[in-house]
Amino acid sequence: MKNINGFKKLKSEGKNISMVTCYDYWSAQIIDESDIDAVLVGDSAAMVMHGFDTTINATVDMMATHTSAVKRGLKNKFLISDLPFLAHKKGREKLIDSVDAIFKAGAEAIKIEGANGVLDDINYLVSSGIPVMGHIGLTPQSVHKFGGFTLQGESQSDAEKIIDEAKRLEDSGIFALVLEMLPSEISKTITESLTIPTIGIGAGKYTSGQILVLHDMLGLNKNFNPKFLKKYFTGYSSIKSALNNYNEEVKANVFPSEKESYN
Repeated sequence: MKNINGFKKLKSEGKNISMVTCYDYWSAQIIDESDIDAVLVGDSAAMVMHGFDTTINATVDMMATHTSAVKRGLKNKFLISDLPFLAHKKGREKLIDSVDAIFKAGAEAIKIEGANGVLDDINYLVSSGIPVMGHIGLTPQSVHKFGGFTLQGESQSDAEKIIDEAKRLEDSGIFALVLEMLPSEISKTITESLTIPTIGIGAGKYTSGQILVLHDMLGLNKNFNPKFLKKYFTGYSSIKSALNNYNEEVKANVFPSEKESYN
């Protein structure tokens, strides 16, 4: 997928959309040669790449830096970047400066979390020619409001509120909507009620597609094992094993051998 039209096309054809996060050049090169449809430079970079406990520590400069690195390795995939915490709460001029910086770094769309308080800004950006992806359910930038990374929409009133948010976000002009940590039934209701595609993470199978954090699906964090995550590679143990093998060969004077030496 190379542009925004690919999202609607895949939904209209009944084909699921695959997305992963990416934060650096080397992994972007691998993803670019894969069958993955689109890439998100998530503000999860603050946690995955910088070691913070939440995404709140992501900044515009951080997002622009990671976006720029990913863009240099990504030639054939649509690239979306997160707008970091409070970047859209500091006035319209600051919002435009933030989006401008991330777009100049290589983003082709912006993802903004939440609905209440941001609908006017989303509409303004879309009217200005900026593609915007929405994000509701568990919005990690609001983790302290939720009291942790917990399932949302469990009560009838909360479910109705989230469904209403989805409809209002579509009306504001977003091209796709991330649904995070929601019961499958709510995700199904939202997906069926919208014309735009939905992208789930911990939201069940009834969405238009899925997204996972690259490092999580590659099994690079041995201590992160939420119910919604499937690990497609034993990255942590495989890399650790390779490092230990290298260490053993160096200590035993096996590496470098004649094969790795110049004569």
